[in-house]
Amino acid sequence: MIFRQLFDAISGTYTYVLASRRGGEALIIDPVLERVDQYLRLIRDLDLRLVKAVDTHIHADHVTGLGALRDQTRCVTVMGEQSSVDVVSMRVADGDRLAIEGLELEALYTPGHTDDSYCFRMQDRVFTGDTLLIRGTGRTDFQNGDPRAQYESLFGRLLRLPEETLVYPAHDYKGETVSTIGEERRCNPRLQVGSVDEYVALMNGLNLANPKMMDVAVPANMRQGLDQAQVAARGWAVMPDQLAALSDAVLVDLRERCERDKSGCVPRAVHAPYGALPEALAPGGMLHELAAATGKRLVFVCAFGERSAMAVQAAREAGLGAAFHLHGGLAALQRSGAALH
Repeated sequence: MIFRQLFDAISGTYTYVLASRRGGEALIIDPVLERVDQYLRLIRDLDLRLVKAVDTHIHADHVTGLGALRDQTRCVTVMGEQSSVDVVSMRVADGDRLAIEGLELEALYTPGHTDDSYCFRMQDRVFTGDTLLIRGTGRTDFQNGDPRAQYESLFGRLLRLPEETLVYPAHDYKGETVSTIGEERRCNPRLQVGSVDEYVALMNGLNLANPKMMDVAVPANMRQGLDQAQVAARGWAVMPDQLAALSDAVLVDLRERCERDKSGCVPRAVHAPYGALPEALAPGGMLHELAAATGKRLVFVCAFGERSAMAVQAAREAGLGAAFHLHGGLAALQRSGAALH
């Protein structure tokens, strides 16, 4: 396995790059905007293909690199379903599996630092975001933080993992790089409490200053969605209320199998996962040959319209001039009250 822990000294942020092998698919966790060029250089050096970029929560101390990485690599952006970010490609819930080639992470909903905080567990390690730090825990005094919820996330979820589980946090300010669940249970001063009330009193008494970047970072991080209006302005979009009337179209569902299993299939749609799109669009690929054989329009659909907006651009670049996407995705279709039959 390829594993890299990268550090931004200004914000004290750790970013993680994961892949199962050289030349394979890669995933990045908690990227910082100013470090995007560094990440992309590393990914090129290791001959990797970035397919997913994940934020553990809406950060207040730096601007995320999710949008920039998506724009430069067409990767899928991922956050928890509770996040108030305008658009990400995929939203995960507690217990969902986040997969790339050869690797799988389990999403753990761990609110408390913020109401959208997630940790991600993979085999022998857990990426704890700001929920559990090395010899500390994430503050709970803004962004709908809640010390009682964090106590449950810590004592009810994370500290029940095997003691040898490696802990990789999103931040550190003392030069520590890794710990274990057992080590934190024994040595973390914020975990040496006898009750939830004692933990609440401890966290409420911290009286910390707000992060210096908070007023800039939080609004910026809540607006990460791909500008689908630009795709619509090119005439490449189908609006939700138009979709049911399209009799000369083949719907292409870009969601992953786990999303379809959870939320249901799209009637009349063929399944072509976004991660396999380059092969499907190439000559001889399923979508290329389907378009040629039927002469019908291809209409890409996904959960929120971000993957489909990137897919229609890729399809046009591949020479498929009759490619479109569902503006706003299945979420917009549901909000509109329109139905597929």
